[in-house]
Amino acid sequence: MVFEGLKAVIGEAAPERRGGGGAPLRRFLYYVHSPDPSHLRIHVTDFHSNTWEALRSVSQFEDMKDSIGFGGTWSDFMDYFLASIQSNDVKLILDGQSDSRGAGSARLVAQKAKGMPVIVISLLQLDDPEAREAISNLSLELFSIYKSTCSLPQGDQRHGIQSVGVLSTAKDANGSVKGNLNSYSKKQKLPDTTTGASSDQSNHDASKDTRPAKVVNTRVVPVHRRSKVRGAVLLNPEDDVND
Repeated sequence: MVFEGLKAVIGEAAPERRGGGGAPLRRFLYYVHSPDPSHLRIHVTDFHSNTWEALRSVSQFEDMKDSIGFGGTWSDFMDYFLASIQSNDVKLILDGQSDSRGAGSARLVAQKAKGMPVIVISLLQLDDPEAREAISNLSLELFSIYKSTCSLPQGDQRHGIQSVGVLSTAKDANGSVKGNLNSYSKKQKLPDTTTGASSDQSNHDASKDTRPAKVVNTRVVPVHRRSKVRGAVLLNPEDDVND
């Protein structure tokens, strides 16, 4: 019952070819899942002509734990394995060159962080129909994840797989709005109501009284003391996303 209830992991492995040339490498996805409570199966495919598989039992994982010198409990090791396989440092190393099937061998290499133990899993290349079956299972799992995400409330979708795009878009929009408001504030000028009122009053008085009058100096409020147009206070869209 070791792997029972284990959530499947799907990710992209960065391919590296060693020991030979060949056609440009395609993008590879890997699919880690449990076909039964005592095994883990790993499929790696480019959905074209290269599909690889590894099937590991509990005892083989125990051997891996000892071989990489991982100290700690079995549970600690499995947590480390899953963290490594979900990290940003997962590679597919393709070795040698085969005339008919591309690389002669392949291995999946994962590491949680630099300086920590390296997980290495050797892979076997699949032929049809096993390769088609593996690709089909991965495609159906991806579609299942897509449907589950679409069925979530909009807020949960935003905090799920779309969160990165939303945050990036929000930041760009926030910067654009702030820039437009700043530009608008600089261009706007308050009407000089003091000067305008004095001018209207002077014209009115002049029409009523033509006698010479003593000129009174009207004090104009300095520009720096006049009220200023202030832009709107914007809430950071990241706050809304995080809430």
